[in-house]
Amino acid sequence: MLDHIGLTVADLDRSRRFFTQALAPLSIAVEMEVTREQTGSSAHVGFGRGGKPFFWIGDGGKPTGSTHVAFAASSRAEVDAFHHAAMAAGGRDNGAPGLRPHYHPNYYGAFVFDPDGNNIEAVCHAPE
Repeated sequence: MLDHIGLTVADLDRSRRFFTQALAPLSIAVEMEVTREQTGSSAHVGFGRGGKPFFWIGDGGKPTGSTHVAFAASSRAEVDAFHHAAMAAGGRDNGAPGLRPHYHPNYYGAFVFDPDGNNIEAVCHAPE
């Protein structure tokens, strides 16, 4: 099991705004921020819930734009809301909400590209 994951972004403020809006339907919000002064190199924003950041974005280095991150949704409605919010926040569609039965019969996901071209997904595995 992963404890946390991080992405390098080109514009930390822009990506913070994108992920704040896109992840809100999944009840994921900013839990922590770390400054350049604290790290000695780059600033980071940690998203999570319940006081625990598990998804980090940071401005240190060059973004690759090739990472895929999937967030668990508790319902298909949350997947739909994530996709809508991510698109409204400036994401680019990479797969509208829907069933992906080639993964398994109840795999309901939606995919968007973030501002740096990372493939961000919300997925629900529950039936209906």
